[in-house]
Amino acid sequence: METPLSRRRRWPRARGRWAAGIAALVVLTGAGAWSAAADDRTPSVHREDRAIRTDGVSVDTSYFTTGGDRRRPAVLIGHGFGGSKDDVRAQAERLAADGYAVLTWSARGFGATEGPIGLNAPDGEVADVSGLLDWLAKRPEVRLDAPGDPRVGITGASYGGAVSLLAAGHDDRVDAVAPLITYWDLADALFPDGVFKKLWAGIFVTSGGGCEKFEKRICAMYERVAASGVPDEDARKMLTERSPVAVGDRIDVPTLIVQGQSDSLFPLDQADAMARTIEANGAPVAVDWIAGGHDGGDAESDRVQDRIGDWFDRYLQDDESAGTGPAFRVTRTGGVDSTDGAALQRGASGDRYPGLRGGVREFPLTVKRDGGTGTEPGGGTGTDTGEAPGTGDAPGTGDTPGTGDAPGAGGPDAGAKAAAGAATETFRNPAGAAPPAISAVPGVGGGLSQLSSLGVSLSMDFAGQHAAYETAPLKTALRITGTPTVRVTVTADHGDAVLFGKVYDVAADGSRTVLPSQLVTAHRITPAQQGEPVELTLPAVDHEVDAGHRLRLVLSATDLGYASPAEPATYTVTPAGPLAVPTAAAVTTAAAGFPWWTWGLPLIALAVAAVLLLTARRRTATPAPDPALAGVPLQITGLSKRYAKSADRYAVKDLSFRVEAGQVLGLLGPNGAGKTTTLRMLMGLIAPDEGEIRVFGQAVRPGAPVLSRVGAFVEGAGFLPHLSGRANLDLYWQATGRPAEDARVEEALEIAGLGDALARAVRTYSQGMRQRLAIAQAMLGMPDLLILDEPTNGLDPPQIREMRDVMIRYAAGGRTVIVSSHLLSEVEQSCTHLVVMDRGRLVQAGPVAEITGSGDMVLVTTAEDVTASLAEKVAGLPGIASAARTEDGRGLLVRLDGATASGLIAELVRLDVPLTGVGPHRRLEDAFLTLISGGSA
Repeated sequence: METPLSRRRRWPRARGRWAAGIAALVVLTGAGAWSAAADDRTPSVHREDRAIRTDGVSVDTSYFTTGGDRRRPAVLIGHGFGGSKDDVRAQAERLAADGYAVLTWSARGFGATEGPIGLNAPDGEVADVSGLLDWLAKRPEVRLDAPGDPRVGITGASYGGAVSLLAAGHDDRVDAVAPLITYWDLADALFPDGVFKKLWAGIFVTSGGGCEKFEKRICAMYERVAASGVPDEDARKMLTERSPVAVGDRIDVPTLIVQGQSDSLFPLDQADAMARTIEANGAPVAVDWIAGGHDGGDAESDRVQDRIGDWFDRYLQDDESAGTGPAFRVTRTGGVDSTDGAALQRGASGDRYPGLRGGVREFPLTVKRDGGTGTEPGGGTGTDTGEAPGTGDAPGTGDTPGTGDAPGAGGPDAGAKAAAGAATETFRNPAGAAPPAISAVPGVGGGLSQLSSLGVSLSMDFAGQHAAYETAPLKTALRITGTPTVRVTVTADHGDAVLFGKVYDVAADGSRTVLPSQLVTAHRITPAQQGEPVELTLPAVDHEVDAGHRLRLVLSATDLGYASPAEPATYTVTPAGPLAVPTAAAVTTAAAGFPWWTWGLPLIALAVAAVLLLTARRRTATPAPDPALAGVPLQITGLSKRYAKSADRYAVKDLSFRVEAGQVLGLLGPNGAGKTTTLRMLMGLIAPDEGEIRVFGQAVRPGAPVLSRVGAFVEGAGFLPHLSGRANLDLYWQATGRPAEDARVEEALEIAGLGDALARAVRTYSQGMRQRLAIAQAMLGMPDLLILDEPTNGLDPPQIREMRDVMIRYAAGGRTVIVSSHLLSEVEQSCTHLVVMDRGRLVQAGPVAEITGSGDMVLVTTAEDVTASLAEKVAGLPGIASAARTEDGRGLLVRLDGATASGLIAELVRLDVPLTGVGPHRRLEDAFLTLISGGSA
């Protein structure tokens, strides 16, 4: 059941569906050229930045509320490792608009917060959180459970997720937590089974700014383990003490656990240990496995934030009608959306968390030889394994499935024993552990592990360095949900045996081999454990294996992400049982719903008809054209729009600015600034309360003829997936009723740069291609004014660069582009002019260079490398606050503190500096934050 708050949170996604629906209706009926967009009726969120002293440390914080003296619950949001409070600002604003007092902070060693990184030390970062709770308890708008005890929830991803759990264990005032893709035991995550996860550990330290940024004890520990390649007991103890597991028995608050399937840093077993412990403490627990993780992929941000909001509504707002979702949910990918060609993601759920070993089925193994699968059956009990009959050539193999404890049972014992011996594999750990096998590639973004869902594997196992075993072909499809296990006997010719286990999905003809999520588990088998069966846990995954495929178990001596012994060794492995696979049969996948248009089009048609009837009655005489503005693409004068049912609250207030031909204008502002309302009025979708908009001298009204000179891209377009890109454009233009020769399709397509893809069905398009097709649609007829609202949403960096080029090429012909975007770096590179809005009002307008060049930072470029001593001399000059060398060494960033640029140049000439340029230097982000904060940011 949805609450008003949860409905409000879901509006952005619903808005996208309605936008696509109306665009499709345009294609079918020719009713117009506009897509729906959200208005700015969400409450205005206020931000207050301050440093809060906790335990002698200055913690940099931001506090978000919607004002007023109504008491409300509070939420703390922690950031990921290597980040700062700025990374979670959007989520904070969203929760604040939904009725919470939200506090974000930069952890020790990050952002502007003091102190060394302590990896969430109880007397460091965790104590800081308790200090922040003390501060919240004194705020008049924060709801209290008792004096000094605020009603508060904590959420955060990765590093921030761990501190939310630690705070709940150390401070009884925490009422609910929602950790994302985080760890339960950092020692277990970085030293699994005593094997050093070297690449992730190195990335961890580097992203923190280097070893010197950490507490000295932590830095010494890392360098010791990295040099030896073997974690010692002191290292494990240190990390465990700073992990939620250390206070696990004290975490008894409602906990929503969101963990990533594409995550070789903190895999699903970390969330499993978390869930089992907290549930045993008697607290409500829900577990959600998302598609993404630290290895990339879809983080499902909107859905996850919706669920976190619902979780806090239930346990902080005491709203018993708030739906907290199923006890267990997992995102599964498969199929194609018939409306836009995107990969389908569907949730599977269960009314209880199944753990990682629910509904186990067992599959006997045979040796995988080069060139095919060997004929010797491995150990197996035959339980639920009708797919795997004995097939060996050794005596005693038969047509019936193995059903005894001996391998290949069904024939004489002698044959079974011979088969078991033949299943033994011997392989080498090479000197220096090189070349290593490849599974995941830590630190490579873009979701490479997600390729497994497309039948692509990046893994590599080298001959002579691994043992491989396979099941018989599966007679029916198999859904693995959890961690497979296998019992094996391992010996090494000396020392420990370090093995890496993984399970592949192998196609019937062997042409496709997939390693789900590119995951592998590490195992250290000591001499005391060798010679006797040991159970190896394999990567926890949620993966569908098709009928006819085989499961392949690989035990490798090396892996790229881990430290293997440098000394060469020989390992011998013999299966001592079947491959046990969890199925979690009680977890069911949601049925695919009907396409939106089966119910959406009739509703939209009714809505459009109602709007047309209403607007037809409200039309008044259109003001006469202004000849003086005939060549001006846009002039807005005194524009105001009140919120619905409000006489004194404005979405837009007294807005005036002008756009000239050939400009690329960036419309900037934080959430609630009035940008969307302004664009809707500009496109004639809503009427202003005061002021006017003129496009080429013509007043804008709903249905005004001058709007034919305006093209718009708002929230994407709804294309017919089975038609080609070209056919979709032709159909759209026909729906406008304008002559075919006026479409100028070729010009639009040349600018959009779709190439041969135009002949393909839209359902095969990538997100970037669909975005370009939508912009090509907006360009049809080559309108003189093109409006783009967030055109880079959902695009990766190369696609964003292509979109930037599209905008620049379009304006190069003398036409005008207005783009609204949150990507400040892209606006800075693609726009010539800016209009900055905040709380409905104009803050500043002008050329980009003028707005960004008004700071006190000067960039000095030189013909030769700048030495450290020269930088020190410049920093010591009168009126100079600081001077630092640029990354390429051929320049200085100088901050002025009383000195002038001309005075600086004179001093540099006196110092014989070979100048090549001196100019202002300030990023658009810095200028934007300064403008919207009134100079305080």
